[in-house]
Amino acid sequence: MGKLGTYISNQIKTTRNTFRDPIIATVAVGMVLALFVFVVWPLLMVVKQSFTDLDGNFSLQAYVNIVTMSETYQALVNTLMLAIIVGVLATSVGFLFAYCSSHLAIKGKKLFNLMALLPMVSPPFSVALSIIMLFGSRGLVTYSLLGWSNTNIYGLKGLIFVQTISYFPIAFLLLAGMLQSIDPSIEDAARDLGSSKWRTFSSVTVPLVRPGIANAFLLVFIKSVADFANPMAIGGNFSTLATQVYLQAIGSYDVQGGAAVAVVLLDIAIILFILSKYWIEKKTYITVTGKASRERTMIDDPQIVGLVGGFCFLVTAIVLAIYILIPIASFIKMWGVDYSFTTAHYKYALEVGMDAIKDTTLLSIIATPIAGILGMIIAYLVVRKKFIGRGFINFSSLLSIAVPGTVIGIGYILTFNEPPLQLTGTAAILIAAFVIRALPIGIRAGESSLQQIDPSIEEAAADLGSNASRVFTTVTLPLIKSAFFGGLIYSFIRSMTSISAVIFLVSANYSLLTVLILDQVEDNQFGVASAFSTILILIVYVAIVIIKLMLNRLGSNPQKSQA
Repeated sequence: MGKLGTYISNQIKTTRNTFRDPIIATVAVGMVLALFVFVVWPLLMVVKQSFTDLDGNFSLQAYVNIVTMSETYQALVNTLMLAIIVGVLATSVGFLFAYCSSHLAIKGKKLFNLMALLPMVSPPFSVALSIIMLFGSRGLVTYSLLGWSNTNIYGLKGLIFVQTISYFPIAFLLLAGMLQSIDPSIEDAARDLGSSKWRTFSSVTVPLVRPGIANAFLLVFIKSVADFANPMAIGGNFSTLATQVYLQAIGSYDVQGGAAVAVVLLDIAIILFILSKYWIEKKTYITVTGKASRERTMIDDPQIVGLVGGFCFLVTAIVLAIYILIPIASFIKMWGVDYSFTTAHYKYALEVGMDAIKDTTLLSIIATPIAGILGMIIAYLVVRKKFIGRGFINFSSLLSIAVPGTVIGIGYILTFNEPPLQLTGTAAILIAAFVIRALPIGIRAGESSLQQIDPSIEEAAADLGSNASRVFTTVTLPLIKSAFFGGLIYSFIRSMTSISAVIFLVSANYSLLTVLILDQVEDNQFGVASAFSTILILIVYVAIVIIKLMLNRLGSNPQKSQA
């Protein structure tokens, strides 16, 4: 008890010292309240609703139904099975890409980075849309080229392919950095001792990045479990927990049942998130070495380069073809029937979807600076200040990266549907959802930048009489502006392409592009869906160019903004 008392006393003393600055105290308390209201409270409301029946009484029936009702139980089994398969496949493909990028002497590797960015700037069901157009019952490959008329791409096999293509870039980006950071002398020492290339790879390289491989698997697993758009677009009769939440809460008006399924989904995601963040990440820092002592000798063995490099370029070609197909399809009159050129889909999209284009872009523009500034403020508080509640700010702000969008969506409906915060049907609830979903990446970018900056620079400004607000705006923020603008780019992209949370929150007052695209895909209007998707991608790229030009004007390296 003595140690606990001392710890509490020290925490109170540290907090009191930090909160001597009224601006820091106000901002810290404001962040705690905001994160509680917009992250924690909605999740608690979902949990509460899952134990509440229609009469407002405590009930476990919704959880009993999950086990006893075949549809819900099957959705749980389907979700876990799909996530395991996709996790293994996407991590394996991502590792091969990362190894090819970091260890093989092969030209054109920069193409991998372009390929990795494509899923980020596209609607979340772009791959599903292309796969349907290629391999569906009227697909270009299956029907037009091969003459197969009864092809069924929907269901498990379609989802495995779509999610693997969509999520292996996550594993690639994570593992590429880890493989590049391994000191080449470790691998060279093994070869000097007579070890073959395969033995060096299996006994030295792989063990060094094993924690990273595990982390990549968990991240892909989380993405698969939380995926809503692809199962809705190409899942067919193969139901998952994410779609079951929507179908029960919105389709069947069973809010308690939907909330219970959401809690199960939330539990899976949070357990994996905690496992990834607090266990595997710590091991990652221990196993991977720091800066290499010299340049790595790239492997130029024709067999290895031909096999691994050939596979990676084949997959890259498939990925690029899948994404290029979308703008092409937007000019096709009727996919699978009439491949003549037309601009009718764009005319229809601009007539029917202009409100959605305006609303999505405007709301994303509003949410972007909010998410960017909040991300830098939270990063500053977490890295530079010590006070009671700092751990809560850090965990809750990063929590939304793990919480499935469907859970946040149903949580916002339950939380903001009545006073004192009645936001349902307003722009504010959509902006809040955009901000919360985009926040974690900005925070991580800000934390990484701040950890590389000597605190004495800010302390010098404070010693010269600047208050906390002035130090942050005139010293700290300019030093981390690359991370700040990187956060802005990601926030805008995430807001423009969001669907799993906002599909619960859209109303007659506001229309969103992603919801409109999904409606067109479900109605088999692939030309119109492709036109909307192309418009969305163009808006995103224009925004990226504008933000990078702003970054150049401020005299920073735009490449760093990709952090």
